[in-house]
Amino acid sequence: MTGEIVLETVELSKRFRNRMAVENLNLRVPRGEVFGFLGPNGAGKSTTIRMILSLITPTTGRIELFGRSLAHHRHEVLARVGGFVESPDFYLYLSGVRNLEIALSLRDGADRRAIDRALDIVGLADRATDKVKTYSHGMKQRLGIAQALLCDPEIIVLDEPTTGLDPQGIKEVRHLIRRLSVERSITVFLSSHLLSEIEQTATSMAIINAGKLIVQGNVHELLNAGNNHVKVDARPVEKAIGVVQGLRFVNRVQRADQSLDINMPVEMTGALNAALVAAGIEVHALVPQRSLEEYFLSLTEGATELTPRNTLSHA
Repeated sequence: MTGEIVLETVELSKRFRNRMAVENLNLRVPRGEVFGFLGPNGAGKSTTIRMILSLITPTTGRIELFGRSLAHHRHEVLARVGGFVESPDFYLYLSGVRNLEIALSLRDGADRRAIDRALDIVGLADRATDKVKTYSHGMKQRLGIAQALLCDPEIIVLDEPTTGLDPQGIKEVRHLIRRLSVERSITVFLSSHLLSEIEQTATSMAIINAGKLIVQGNVHELLNAGNNHVKVDARPVEKAIGVVQGLRFVNRVQRADQSLDINMPVEMTGALNAALVAAGIEVHALVPQRSLEEYFLSLTEGATELTPRNTLSHA
C-alpha cells in the first residue's frame, strides 16, 4: 500500500429535482484497498457510483481519479477503471466469451488475450463457450467482473456484486475480490448492503446515509474505536465479576454461563487484564467484540445528528 489516493470526491452533490441524492460527499480511496461503501437503501450509493463511472453528471463538486479531474480527463482516466452498476447485462443467447468479445470490440486497442485472462481470473474458462442463459446468477456476476477486467484496470468499481446470490455464490465473489486486491494489486471500490461481507472483505470503508458521509476509515480501527463488548473467560467467575464491577471504565457487565460480556472502551482491554491478574484471577481468554452491524446501526440510526468524521488511515 503506497498511500496514493486513486479516487477522490470533493464536495460531490447530485440533485434530482427537489431531492438531494448525494450531498457534499468527500471520499478518499487509497491504492490497493478493498474500500467498502456502505449505506441503507436509498442512501445514495448507486448515484455516487454512476457519477464516478461518468454515467451521470454531478450537480456540484468534482471527482478525481489518479489525481486527475474526471470532468477534464474523462477518456484518459476511465480507460484505467472497470466496473458495473447494480447487475451486469448480457446477451443471454450468446456465449460468455462472445459477450466479452462484443464488449472488447468497443474499446480502443483491444487485445483478444484480455478475454482469456479475465475468464481465467474469475474461474469461468471452462464455461466460456456455454450460453449465458445456462449460467447461474453467481456465474453471471463473475462474468460481469470479467468484463470489468478487460481493460486491465487499476481500480474496479462494483455495485452490490453479491445481491441475490446464495451463500456459495457470495463466498466465490468474496474470494475473487480478495484475489483481485492481493494478487492483482487492483483497488476495489465495493458497494454493498451486506454488512458481514464488508466486514470480511474490506480493508477500509465509508458509511453514508441520506446522501451524506457519516464516517470513513480503516475497518479494523473503526470497529475497535469507542465502547465495545469484551468477552472474558476467567476463573473464578464470581470473583472476576466483583473486580470488573469495581473498575471505573466499565459501563456494564453481564454473565453468560462461564464467561463475562463487558461493555467498555476497547483501548482499556489491557488495563482490564492487568486488574484481573493482580486480583489473582486466571484469565483464559479476553476478546474484544464489535460487529460491523452494531457499528453501522449506531451511526445510521442517529445519522441526522452526527457530524461527518474522516479518520482515513493511509497505512
